[in-house]
Amino acid sequence: MRLAIDDFGTGYSSLQYLRQVPADIIKIAKPFVDGVRVTDSEDYRVAHAIVHLGEAFGLQTLAEGIEDREQFERMRELGCELGQGYYFARPLPAEEVTSLLASELDALAA
Repeated sequence: MRLAIDDFGTGYSSLQYLRQVPADIIKIAKPFVDGVRVTDSEDYRVAHAIVHLGEAFGLQTLAEGIEDREQFERMRELGCELGQGYYFARPLPAEEVTSLLASELDALAA
């Protein structure tokens, strides 16, 4: 089992959690991911800082709410290792997730 700190950079998330909680992943909040298309924006700088903060603490980073290829590419450029959002798939019932993963595995094997 792995533990992730959700919506990092908003609300009650804090640097103190990185010291106290045995987390593996910090999830970059969607509002910052929304703004990464503009590389000189404040959101881009915040996302960049969170990725590097994760690196400093030995954590993986996950970008929440990736909706298009441009956001995906910007987060990859920043060094963000993981992502979730509509760009990859819409929310699915559990039984459909299994078949989606199986079809992806079949495509990789081919």
